[in-house]
Amino acid sequence: MTKEVLTEGKPKTPPPPPKSRALAPTVIAIVVSVLALMGALALRAASRTNQVSLSSQPRAVTVVEGKGTTFREERRYVGVVHPWVEANVGPQLVSGFVATVLVRPGDRVRQGDVLATLDCRSASSGSESVASQARSLEERQRAFAGEAARLENLVGGGYVSANEVELKRSQAAANQASLDALKAQLRNKSLEVSDCTLRAPFDGEVSARLADPGSFVRPGGTVVTVVDRHLYRVAIDIPEVDVTLVPVGTSAEVTLLASAQHLSARVSRRAPAASASTRTLRLELDVSGKDADVPVGTSAEVRFEVGAPLDAVELPLVAAKVRGGKASLFVVAQGVAKKLQVPVLGERGGSLFVQGVAAGTQVVTEGRAALAEGDPVAATLAAPRASAVTSAATPELPREGHP
Repeated sequence: MTKEVLTEGKPKTPPPPPKSRALAPTVIAIVVSVLALMGALALRAASRTNQVSLSSQPRAVTVVEGKGTTFREERRYVGVVHPWVEANVGPQLVSGFVATVLVRPGDRVRQGDVLATLDCRSASSGSESVASQARSLEERQRAFAGEAARLENLVGGGYVSANEVELKRSQAAANQASLDALKAQLRNKSLEVSDCTLRAPFDGEVSARLADPGSFVRPGGTVVTVVDRHLYRVAIDIPEVDVTLVPVGTSAEVTLLASAQHLSARVSRRAPAASASTRTLRLELDVSGKDADVPVGTSAEVRFEVGAPLDAVELPLVAAKVRGGKASLFVVAQGVAKKLQVPVLGERGGSLFVQGVAAGTQVVTEGRAALAEGDPVAATLAAPRASAVTSAATPELPREGHP
């Protein structure tokens, strides 16, 4: 009883408040902060948004000024440098083993110099045999001729008959014919013997040695090749449509690719017939060996200027899109882009030559892909570039046989 009285006499402790009520102010503060931050970001983004239409803003482009010049149509071909004459030296009548070869590529030779010899002991012995037979028959012929002459003197005295004289004459004539045949055979054998010694047919240089001692060669085979380079022949093949543009006597600029030499030459000769397979015609230009020193068989680039000079405007190739004989480009006039289609005269050295545009007109080179007719532009003038007309001495390599 005492415990109950004591317990009832003490004051009761109040219960703790709920946890959700304690966190409410913190949550409210966080939400307000986030909303305030989002509002600030939205205002900042709105302030940076461009309210002006992009189509009404000037487009940044790079322009160049068209350069007034003249353009002359040209043709370029790739040809081959040939020697003035070339000879493949070898046996023509006999077969045999090569005994000696006295020259090597690069050696200079004079006409008649011995280049090589063949082992022709068989031809030599055959020649000696025929010579001996010819001498024997010649002695017999001399005896028959003398006997026939003596018999003719005896015919008048009636000592011999005319029939005997005619018989001796016929025998002498037959022996003479046999002797002539042996002499012809001897000359043939002499040619075979001389064919065993190969000599230079003209002054020149040895370009190839195709056989060494011990090799077996046949008639028509080549032991040594000799070329004469005192004059070069630059040969090119032109399409049939260009025949009237480059007649004989036309001046040309020749670039020898092996030595990087630039020479002037004229068309010396032209073939009267076209190739049956390619329908091209062969032209040759003579170049003096005093002006050039280049190996034969190398390439040469030949450039012709044809037609009359025409007034033109020079532009970079990147400034236009070319289709056929027309070029599409954008020009800038009073801050506005204007699209034009103009005729093309030609290309050279990275430049395009057109008509229909005035010299000094600003033509778009960079940024033209996004332009349309009437777009406002902010043009930046590019630095001027070298003219392709003055730098045409070292053009790009053309395709063979075509301009």
